[in-house]
Amino acid sequence: MALETTIQNKVNLWLAGNYDAATKQEITNLLNINATTQLTDAFYKDLEFGTGGLRGIMGAGSNRINKYTIGTATQGLCNFLKAKYANQKIKVAIAHDSRNQSDFIARTTAEVFSANDIYVYFFKALRPTPLLSFAVRHLACQSGVVITASHNPKEYNGYKAYAEDGGQYVAPDDKAVMHEVGKITNINEVNFNFKEENIELIGEEIDKLYLQKIASLSVSPEAIQHQHDLKIVFSPIHGTGITLVPKALEIFGFTNVILVDEQITPDGNFPTVVYPNPEEKEALTFALKKAHETNADLVLATDPDADRVGIAVKNLEGNFELLNGNQTGSLLVNYMLSAWQQQAKFTGNEYIVKTIVTSYLIDKIAEASKVTCYNTLTGFKYIGQIITELADKKTFIVGGEESYGYLVGDFVRDKDAVVSCAFIAEMTAFYKNQGSSLYEALIDMYLKYGFYKEKLVSITKTGKTGAEEIVAMMERFRNNPPTSLGGAQVISLKDYTLQQETNLLTGKITAIDLPKSDVLQFITHDGSIISARPSGTEPKIKFYCSVNTVLKSKDDFAATELLLEQKITAIMQDLNP
Repeated sequence: MALETTIQNKVNLWLAGNYDAATKQEITNLLNINATTQLTDAFYKDLEFGTGGLRGIMGAGSNRINKYTIGTATQGLCNFLKAKYANQKIKVAIAHDSRNQSDFIARTTAEVFSANDIYVYFFKALRPTPLLSFAVRHLACQSGVVITASHNPKEYNGYKAYAEDGGQYVAPDDKAVMHEVGKITNINEVNFNFKEENIELIGEEIDKLYLQKIASLSVSPEAIQHQHDLKIVFSPIHGTGITLVPKALEIFGFTNVILVDEQITPDGNFPTVVYPNPEEKEALTFALKKAHETNADLVLATDPDADRVGIAVKNLEGNFELLNGNQTGSLLVNYMLSAWQQQAKFTGNEYIVKTIVTSYLIDKIAEASKVTCYNTLTGFKYIGQIITELADKKTFIVGGEESYGYLVGDFVRDKDAVVSCAFIAEMTAFYKNQGSSLYEALIDMYLKYGFYKEKLVSITKTGKTGAEEIVAMMERFRNNPPTSLGGAQVISLKDYTLQQETNLLTGKITAIDLPKSDVLQFITHDGSIISARPSGTEPKIKFYCSVNTVLKSKDDFAATELLLEQKITAIMQDLNP
């Protein structure tokens, strides 16, 4: 089977261009075995900035993560920065995670910046993503980059680019950067001739400042004093969390942190897990085993770049149960707002932020506390954007998204598992000090505000064909929306591409005041919300199902949860993706 002409032309450009011998050999080997599908996937497009920057499989090709796609992206970013900050001394910060080649890719990024006379603060060893965001702000940089593919499988790597506010690029600058990248048509336009004098190593001094900031946010230090020996099992899942999470717990006052020995060594092969994703129970196997052995109170596990955290707590039967991102986020918001209210810290000018696919239980909690809750598009960069826009006007308390990413305080502008671990441990200590538990606090929250149950269903569609199938699926839902889901009438369709909400009963159309995004939301008459969204970082289409009902008593918890689970199953059957 022959390659398409456009793809063959790209392959020829790489074989004839100024690429190293190893890269050309990798391409030649694929040609020799007629690996048409692999070559097509590697060259059919150029990597683009999505909700999380660049992310892809490592290897040769324009649609792969390698020295040249990273170099091209960095050169484009350099060109953007030089145009935006003309006649200024431009500074950037760079960090990387534990993935294979992350250190090499980070060094390549630093070299291209330095070659373009941009000063680089370069973390001399692996560090969490939130620390990079902090460093950009603290060091007054105009930009920053962290090399990571977050929780993706080991074959992946990525490139997150940050603006001067410490948040990932948003419109119009994200498109402007990619425009500059797109203007580079020849690898010879990328300047790899680094200048060592433009690279400064940083490390522990930034760690210390960051940890001090985290410590200053604590709202229940007395509870920690009483429960300082709370048994906390922590796993970094072979990632960067090991560098700062234990230190953050220690500086908060916790003295009994139990590390998962099998997973504390940074390793890009992630040898003990299938996916280094704390959303997956399998990734917490060793941590849960350790928790059972030690009779722990709390399990914490972070992804490779330590911006997401998964947790497990004891349920009413004393068995460890994983909480999902919506549950943890709702607990965190409820805890923080309750603490601020009890300590009379509210001035009427506070707010929280979440995404449109994150539990609307959080909106109810905020409403009860008379705190504004902003909803943004999916992607933490939009949460960071709101924090920046309101920096001198209102006080940010806490925010988060269903994909296990949360933030307390505003000195970082991205999701932060380090500060989240500290606060999850703190609220566990707070409830234990009251003779309760985090799981009981979850049920109490449902009793007060309603039982909200969410589930994420992801369908993987790889390669060029898969991408086309996802586009077709979204068009089907957009043009022929379901009339009922799970036995409930669909009364509203929110189309974030068209930026409009259509009342399906009256036909009335109202504007949605958010940027365009390929997201559809179906809202039923009983309050269920089902969101369909192609992933910006993975070859998947995601369905976010949210259902809710009244929880009459604690004794009804299990039965009510089962009913909600059955409702979600019925909804997905009706959608038939």
